[in-house]
Amino acid sequence: MREINYSIIKTLNHQITKSKINMKHRVTGKQNNSKMCFLCGLKNSFGLKGKFYELENNELVCLFTPSNEHQSYPGRLHGGITTAVLDETIGRAIMIQSKEEIWGVTIEFTTRFKKQIPLKEELRVVGRITNQTSRTFEGTGELLLPNGEIAATGFGKYLRMPLNKISDFDPLEQEWKVVRNEKDPEIIEL
Repeated sequence: MREINYSIIKTLNHQITKSKINMKHRVTGKQNNSKMCFLCGLKNSFGLKGKFYELENNELVCLFTPSNEHQSYPGRLHGGITTAVLDETIGRAIMIQSKEEIWGVTIEFTTRFKKQIPLKEELRVVGRITNQTSRTFEGTGELLLPNGEIAATGFGKYLRMPLNKISDFDPLEQEWKVVRNEKDPEIIEL
């Protein structure tokens, strides 16, 4: 069992937080949405309706706009929802490199909150795979404010698993498909 070196993570988080990320990346693909998932479900009236885009650098970006139903303190995104969207984005990043539909089942997850996160503004979450074995993978991610500042970071460890072993999942019933939109970006700035 490998130990997590939290002092290295703390140092990296501190360095990342002090700088803004300002790079443009070409979108190479869009991932599936579903019907009722809280994060990507397009027919879930209380969900985030997140859209997931694969980038040329093997990172995954989720674009979403939280509403009043997603608040904790007035005008602020709930911390549990912040953690959920970081977890989902990092966990889905494994699909960029996989020929099969492999998902990540969360083994552990850590979130660090840096700044308050507003509602009613488009937010970006970026996730990437940092280490993987045949059974597990690890990744990191950041939730970016509209001005590019990092509001929260996440680190997760996941078990690799095909979707059909996680759940009795009917892709047609769940409307699991890529939904193209004229507003889909060709370039995403991070």
